[in-house]
Amino acid sequence: MTDTAISASPDSAPDCYHCGSRVPEGAPWSITLDATRHPLCCPGCEAVAHAIVDGGLSSYYRFRTELPERPDDREAARAETWAVFDDPGLQRQFVHPEGDDSGRVHATLAVDGITCAACAWLIEHRLNAIEGVDSSAVNLSHHRVRVSWDPSRLLLSQILAEMAAIGYQAQPYEPDEAQARLQREERMNVRRLIVAAVCMAQVMMFSIPIYVAGPEGIGEDFYALFHWLSFALATPVVFFSAMPFFRNAVRDLRTRVLGMDVPVSLAIGFAYAASGYAVITGKGEVYFDSAAMFTFFLLFGRYVEARARRRSGHSGNAMAGALPLSAIRLTEAGEERILPASELTAGDRVLIKPGHGVPADGVIEDGESSLDESMLTGEYLPVTRRLGDTVTGGSQNIESPLVVRVTHAGRDARVAGIVDLTDRAFASRPRLAQLAARMAHLFVLRLLLVTALVTITWWFIDPARMPWIMLSVLVVTCPCALALATPTALTAGHGQLRRRGVLVTRADAIESLSQVDRVIFDKTGTLTHGEMALVETRPLGGLDDERARTLAAALEARSEHPIARAFHPFRLATVRASEVTSHTGQGLEGTLDGRRWRLGKPAFAAPEASLEAPGGGQWLLLAEEGEPRAWFALQDGVREDAADTLAALKALGLKVELLSGDTPEAAGGLAGRLGITDWRGGATPEDKLARIRECQAAGETVAMVGDGINDVPVLAGADVAIAMNGATDLARTSADAILLSPRLTRIVEAIEISRATRRVMRQNMIWSVCYNFTAMPIAAMGFVPPWLAAMGMAGSSLVVVGNALRLNRFRSRVMGATPPQPTPSPEPKRVNA
Repeated sequence: MTDTAISASPDSAPDCYHCGSRVPEGAPWSITLDATRHPLCCPGCEAVAHAIVDGGLSSYYRFRTELPERPDDREAARAETWAVFDDPGLQRQFVHPEGDDSGRVHATLAVDGITCAACAWLIEHRLNAIEGVDSSAVNLSHHRVRVSWDPSRLLLSQILAEMAAIGYQAQPYEPDEAQARLQREERMNVRRLIVAAVCMAQVMMFSIPIYVAGPEGIGEDFYALFHWLSFALATPVVFFSAMPFFRNAVRDLRTRVLGMDVPVSLAIGFAYAASGYAVITGKGEVYFDSAAMFTFFLLFGRYVEARARRRSGHSGNAMAGALPLSAIRLTEAGEERILPASELTAGDRVLIKPGHGVPADGVIEDGESSLDESMLTGEYLPVTRRLGDTVTGGSQNIESPLVVRVTHAGRDARVAGIVDLTDRAFASRPRLAQLAARMAHLFVLRLLLVTALVTITWWFIDPARMPWIMLSVLVVTCPCALALATPTALTAGHGQLRRRGVLVTRADAIESLSQVDRVIFDKTGTLTHGEMALVETRPLGGLDDERARTLAAALEARSEHPIARAFHPFRLATVRASEVTSHTGQGLEGTLDGRRWRLGKPAFAAPEASLEAPGGGQWLLLAEEGEPRAWFALQDGVREDAADTLAALKALGLKVELLSGDTPEAAGGLAGRLGITDWRGGATPEDKLARIRECQAAGETVAMVGDGINDVPVLAGADVAIAMNGATDLARTSADAILLSPRLTRIVEAIEISRATRRVMRQNMIWSVCYNFTAMPIAAMGFVPPWLAAMGMAGSSLVVVGNALRLNRFRSRVMGATPPQPTPSPEPKRVNA
């Protein structure tokens, strides 16, 4: 906004410097900025303006592109108003810890009054300057802000009061209200579009006879009547349908930050004004049809683009509202009590009937059923969950009742974390999108200069043709396509990834994924299930298979070691071991039927037998009083789609590598089965990080796939970090993308979608730039009439939007075309990190 002093003229009351409202005569409120005194309309604006300037944020007034809403002076700077949000019970619903043991918390707030990027700049700078605030990020698309702070130094009410002090009312984000607000905006946009469409059709109906027959062919009376009717029909198009363009253009001119609405408004306003003058005076050309067409095509292009954004926002809000509102909690006596799902806590037992949603994350204590987890994982087929399996809040129970012990509820549930990570991703834009925004701004400035030059030139060449040529240049070269080039592609790409069960948590992840050269996998929990399974039993000394497994299961019954889970299915209640002792790193020892039994490494179980394992992999020996009785082969099961995934990655031209902390024998065996030629076993986190640095130094872009706490340093060091669906919370926090589905093939699809998204963004930018630079000279030479310019501009925007929406029909080119097993490969070679 341009700095202007208070006008001394009594008949021209000045506008409020902060909100733009009319300043009452004799108003005492003002703010001094850059040695100039500016008028303010009320104490609320005075409080807000002083808060902004005193906080060192006066640049807001130079950068903002739209006026804020008028603040309520009763609300500004009063922390007491927001004290209710400091209630711990209320905060449990929307404030949750960062997950890094720092004691900091974060919340997502819905903010009123955000109009442009300057508002986001002001909010972030104001909040980041507060002692105790760790970070803040404004999601400009959805009018939300994510704030992280130290609750021991700062109260939430103070944060809300600070935002109110600079004119932005905030409250905890509620998906239902946010979706309702988006629906209201969409309904208004539809009304504007319908008015523009109906009026444009009627104006064209009156214009076509004039174009075909000319004034002489239809008679002077009908000629004038058609023009007056067109004048009447174009008026609601300009003053209702096109109003957002004019409002945004005024905002841009005040801030001297030119957007594409400036040439749009100049074109529509000039066409309407010149045509109205021609109708009233009977002199000049009439362009009502061009103005109506231009407005309709612009609104239609923006409506299509907004619908793509709405689909992404709707899926996000649907996920945020995935947890049911109520739950059936079981008391100690087994009685059913219905209560709000927000009141559930860890340890509660809940009954989930068929057809009901799972209200929280938990573990099944009774029952077996199929669950629909499509909203969370993108997998459309139901999955079977049994006793001891985990269930995720937001999934739907299909077949039988389940009793679940709650582990995480409310804001601690997994679905809440997914929504929070999504907000973090949308709070920033990748480099290519920022480049497109800068190009659009610079192009508008050059367009206005070229238009002025063309106008002056044609004034000397042919003044009669000058008005419509100027109009054509403004319309045909409007940079709408350039402004839509990247946002539509990013929105469609994010939506496609989410539907495939891949959650992108950082803005640059799509761009980085598209440029990956090497994918490095961890072993346990990534290429394998992370759960040991008994795959072979070899009895010795007269024991049969079933008896040997039963005895081993009795020894492992009280152990929590991962190996013990492999024997749990073979436990019998009638066979119990006593005096069981665990020997760290060796095995277990206990008494069965008065005899001492040992299960573990051969040197521990039967130290005098000097036996070696019968094969590769992990073998345990069961011994009775030092005499060998059975061998057990254990194996961490390979994921069913691991081979297909690795083959597909190679088909994409990527290098695949295995870095595992497991023994070299185990890592080498898995690498051989999956056809991985580059691998290393026994690698520490430091070794893995050193290997990534080595690859990056060679000019490669590296993606790391892991799931454990030990993978956190490596995930942080990779160019792209991908966490598995069962990853630890710390690994999820460090990841750029999270697999919501257990299927490894989603990694291949994520890379393909990222490549397609980047390809579409580049295509859109190239198309929009080539179109504008081609159309401008043609229009400047007078070969493009205004109505054709409007169709050309609209067509270029629709090409960009349509090209981006092709991502919604993405199909993998390599998955399904690769063989189920890897082809014979060279002998695996170990990688030295």
